[in-house]
Amino acid sequence: MFVDKAKIYVKGGDGGDGIVAFRREKYVPEGGPAGGDGGKGGDVIFRVDEGLRTLIDFRYQRHFKADRGVKGRNKSMHGANADDMVVRVPPGTVVIDDDTQEIIADLVRHGQEVIVARGGRGGRGNTRFATAHNTAPEIAENGEEGVERWVVLELKVMADVGLVGFPSVGKSTLLSVVSAATPKIAAYHFTTLAPNLGVVDLGEGRSFVMADLPGLIEGAHAGVGLGHEFLRHVERTRLIVHVVDISAADGRDPYEDFLKINEEIKLYNAKLEQRPQVVVANKMDMPSAGDHLAMFRERLAEDGREVTIYPISALTREGVQELLYKVAEMLEAIPETPEVEEVGEIEERKVYRFEKQDEQDFTIHRENDVFVVESPSIERLIRRTNFSTQDGIQRFARILRNIGIDKELRKLGAVDGQSIRIGELEFEFVEKE
Repeated sequence: MFVDKAKIYVKGGDGGDGIVAFRREKYVPEGGPAGGDGGKGGDVIFRVDEGLRTLIDFRYQRHFKADRGVKGRNKSMHGANADDMVVRVPPGTVVIDDDTQEIIADLVRHGQEVIVARGGRGGRGNTRFATAHNTAPEIAENGEEGVERWVVLELKVMADVGLVGFPSVGKSTLLSVVSAATPKIAAYHFTTLAPNLGVVDLGEGRSFVMADLPGLIEGAHAGVGLGHEFLRHVERTRLIVHVVDISAADGRDPYEDFLKINEEIKLYNAKLEQRPQVVVANKMDMPSAGDHLAMFRERLAEDGREVTIYPISALTREGVQELLYKVAEMLEAIPETPEVEEVGEIEERKVYRFEKQDEQDFTIHRENDVFVVESPSIERLIRRTNFSTQDGIQRFARILRNIGIDKELRKLGAVDGQSIRIGELEFEFVEKE
C-alpha cells in the first residue's frame, strides 16, 4: 500500500519542575536555598531515512509525545534533560502546520532533521531566586509546557523521471518493460492509483529512477479526479516524460491531450512549465498511428512549438531503447535535485521576561461583575507559577503590579473583593497602594 499523506499530533515534552529545598548540614545551622532546576523536555524531531518509501507507519501511530524533563533535586542539582523523540520519515516529506497551513520543513536529504515540537524549559529552583532581601526564598517554577500541534505530512516521490499523461496512455506498460517494476496494468482508466517506482539500468553505470504517476484529467490542478494526489509528485522529478496515446484510442485527440496536460501542470505550479520535458508518442503499433503522428507534428509546427517527439510502442518495445538513452543523456545535464522551496528550521520561540513586558501586552474587559484580563505572556506565567507557597503568590502579584495591571484595573473601576479572571485562574482584587 502506498500512503503519501498523513495527519499526526506531536508534542514536545514538558519541562521538569524546579523545587524548593534548603541545605541541611551538620554545623551549618542556617543553610541557604538548595533547590535545583528542572530538566528540559524532549524535542520531537523528524529525521529523513532513505530506507523508507511511504508514510504507511503513520496510519497506525498518529500521536508522538516526547518525555518530560526530570524534576530538580536538592543540593542544587539540576534535573536531567529528557531524551529527544526522533521520528523517521522518507525523503521527499513536506511537513505542514495543520492550523496555519505554513510549510514547516521540506525534507529531501538522508539524515536531514527538523524540530517540529520543542520541549519546554525546566522550571527554576529556589536557588535562582535568592536575593539580598530574601536569602531563603520559597519560590520555584513549574516546568514550561512543550509545544504541541497537529501537522500534515505530504510525501512527494523522489524520482529522476516522472511519466505523465492521461489515463491509459501506456505509462505503466512503459515502466514495466524498462525496469523490474510490476505496476498493475489493465484496459481501464485509473488503473494506477498510486505512484510506482522502477530503476532503469542502461549498463556501464548509467541508471535512473522512473516513476509511473497516476493519470491526469482536466481540472486536476483544482483537485478534480486524483488531482493534487498526482501533481505533488511531479514537483520532485528532474525530467518529465510526457506520454501521449498517438493511436487516438476512444476518439481522443492526441494533440489536445498534450495541451491539456501541460496546462494542468502549469496551473498547479507555474515553475513546472520550465521543467525539461520529453514527448513520447506511444502505441505506434496501432493502425493509423503513423497518420496521427504526422498530424501531431504538423500542429506543433503551426503553433511554433519546437518539440522533439520519440515514437515508440511500449508493447513491442519499438523505439524504447533510443528513448532511454536520450533520457539518460538529458539527466546528465540536469542538477541532481530539482528546485524546491527552501524552508528553514522552525523559528526559535521567544523567551519572555515578564518583569519587562510592555503595558500593551494585555487587554482588560468586563463580563458582568468579573474583570477579564487577556495576555498570552501572563497565562504562560500562571502555568509556571507554583501557587502553593506564599513567596510564589507574592512574586506573581508583584509582576502584575510591575506591568501595570493593578493600575489599569483601578482605572476601570475594580474595587476590593472584585473577581478577576486570567485564563483559568480566578482571584479577588485587593486594593494596595
